[in-house]
Amino acid sequence: MWKHISVSRIFESLAMVLSGPPALALAPAISRAAYWIGGERALVVVALTLPLVFAALSTAHKASNREKDDNGLMSLDRFATEMETLFAENQRTGHEAACMVVELGGFSEYLDLHGNAAGNLMAEQFRDRVLSVIRSHDIAAGPYQGKIAIGQRAAQNLDLEACIQMSGRIQTAVDEPIMLNGTSVYMSCSIGFCLQSTLPDITFSEWIDAANAALAEAQRNGPATIRAFSSETQRRARVRANLRNEFIAALDSGEIRPWFQPQISTDTGHVTGFEALARWEHPQKGVLGPPVFLHFAEQADLMERLGQVMRHHAFAAMRQWIRAGVVVPRIGVNFSSEELRDPALIDRLKWELDQIALTLDRLTVEILETVFSRRPDDVITRNVTSMSKRYCCIDLDDFGTGHASIASIKRFDVSRIKIGRSFVAKADRDASQQQLVSAILTMAERLNVETLTEGVETQGEHALMAQLGCDHVQRFGIGKPMPFEKTLGWMAAHQNKLNRMPKIERQARP
Repeated sequence: MWKHISVSRIFESLAMVLSGPPALALAPAISRAAYWIGGERALVVVALTLPLVFAALSTAHKASNREKDDNGLMSLDRFATEMETLFAENQRTGHEAACMVVELGGFSEYLDLHGNAAGNLMAEQFRDRVLSVIRSHDIAAGPYQGKIAIGQRAAQNLDLEACIQMSGRIQTAVDEPIMLNGTSVYMSCSIGFCLQSTLPDITFSEWIDAANAALAEAQRNGPATIRAFSSETQRRARVRANLRNEFIAALDSGEIRPWFQPQISTDTGHVTGFEALARWEHPQKGVLGPPVFLHFAEQADLMERLGQVMRHHAFAAMRQWIRAGVVVPRIGVNFSSEELRDPALIDRLKWELDQIALTLDRLTVEILETVFSRRPDDVITRNVTSMSKRYCCIDLDDFGTGHASIASIKRFDVSRIKIGRSFVAKADRDASQQQLVSAILTMAERLNVETLTEGVETQGEHALMAQLGCDHVQRFGIGKPMPFEKTLGWMAAHQNKLNRMPKIERQARP
């Protein structure tokens, strides 16, 4: 087998040489040698057969590359075959090789923001820049746009440092800006790689998986990050795999449910709603927040299922508050873009609310600003506007971070914008922060849109938001997220405190 592989590799190399421009330089030398050895008769034979030999070798070379795309990347099947051969040869010889995976940062967001044509241009630039850096004898394939797998063949100086240097050169090449719609756009990429010697007893497919695990580790540590696979990476990957399986089971077992964070009026101090925030009450690890499990839901296409679980518990909580005789005007539930793209969403919502005799006007739909700032989606637009017409409160979450236009705010009939912590932090002591918040509140007033500050941590920030004219406030300075069982006690204590405190007056506007 190994002899067959070596002969095949030699034949491929010979075919590559003799099918290109170097063959022209060899032809006179071959003809002269034939004349010296066999005279004129040999020269005639060579002159007649040499073009046929070149043509045959050229055909063989083209056939060997038939599975290689015009863009310079191998097909996945060809790449897998080459990598498996490389892996087996190095196991036999003890030489070092590496598998590397490079992924363009935020490529799906670029597609949403700039469209397919711009996304294709970005993918082409990314591909060309990566291929311009890797060695000529290395191989590469593109599993999909914005991601490239690289096989680094054995070399004398191929080690951890060499792979890191190669990764750095790739990132430097990718970082150069490109022009999209007349605007300079800067790209970045994350890279994960695995040296074959790191896991000497693994199979070929596990080698590729290890490089992907290193890439995932890099992406979790921030944009434009490089990670090498290690035993610790393997351990963390195993833990995450176990957590992923536990998460899927937790959706059905009731371990995942909402915790509720109160929202109050700056005018009266009364509770104006609760936001339902997903929490995983893990039996061993305690209470886990969305940063731990949200990507599991996204990877497993479980965002809609998570949304259904959250709404079920949130609506049940609303029913119990009503039975307890406490006033909670609205319950806020976060909706992902996957849920908003469901054509049957409105009918499903009405059915879920009908089960507990509630109407849509008791629901606040929390939508991230990034959903609004992407390309228009007919289904999303229809669902959001339909919910608004049925008197749902539409909250634009994380305002100021997703570049949603004022036109989008009006087009989606947004009821309220939520001002994030980054705008409110130390605003009672920082004049520039005050000006920024004041400008947002003035814009909201002119658009006839309510405001909620979700980053209030101190009494000073609370007082300032009330004075500047913000309608509602939320976060730790008001109340931390709590399980349903504690909400009734919190509301009773808040009402008692409210009865003893002077009201915070708004600042009169000119």
